[in-house]
Amino acid sequence: MPFPYKNVLITGATSGIGRALTDRMIAAGIFIIAVGRREDRMKELVAKHGDDKIALEVFDVSRLDGIAEWSRRIISRYPRLDCIVLNAGMQRGIDFSQPGSIAPSDLTAEMATNYLGPAHMITHFLPHLMSVVASVRAPVAVVLVSSSLALAPLPRCPNYCASKAALHSLAWTLRAQLAAAGCGVRVVEVLPPAVQTELHQRQGLPEVGVPLQQYADQTWKELRQEDKDEFLWGHMFDGLEDRKRQVFEGWLGMATEGKFV
Repeated sequence: MPFPYKNVLITGATSGIGRALTDRMIAAGIFIIAVGRREDRMKELVAKHGDDKIALEVFDVSRLDGIAEWSRRIISRYPRLDCIVLNAGMQRGIDFSQPGSIAPSDLTAEMATNYLGPAHMITHFLPHLMSVVASVRAPVAVVLVSSSLALAPLPRCPNYCASKAALHSLAWTLRAQLAAAGCGVRVVEVLPPAVQTELHQRQGLPEVGVPLQQYADQTWKELRQEDKDEFLWGHMFDGLEDRKRQVFEGWLGMATEGKFV
């Protein structure tokens, strides 16, 4: 099944999962607005694909005070934007048993990149996506790239796990709110396992996880499914969230009946 979105913004597009998905979407004829911090890598993308297939936007998504103005500029420049893929991520090893080794600014930057930045971007891009549905009746989507560590944390990187758990929770509630409002914005969540990318290499960790190209192939295949909105690799977490989902759906039912305060 073809991917229904034709003009896609991807954060963290210059490396790892973001870069791999960018390559696959362009190969499928999708115009990409690639967002990243490193201009040299952005130029590599244009050299590979051509400026008729990709546009570059150098921006740091952790700059929360700049997102409002930046998003307005993006919408003005790319009025046919119909999907945002919020993929940019940061991971640091943090040991709270050694509090003197922790820089509070690192905690803030990690949370801003992984959760607050996406939350701000959703807030500013949603009016545009809703207007696309209302005016041209085209499908639109918000795609959140969280992590399997949102479901079961790893002690080595507690702040990262907390930020991704927050994003995972947001995916559920955002999807429920938009569905109840009937505004036609699809919310998709991708929960990668450990993947062989720079996320680990930058920390000096050994190469672990699923090979990037293998993971990107599977994820791109899954993203073209229209009957599923959450994609989790493998079977390690099968059934883990079933009870939580039952409680969540129960709360949704109570809210619909006006019983939830």
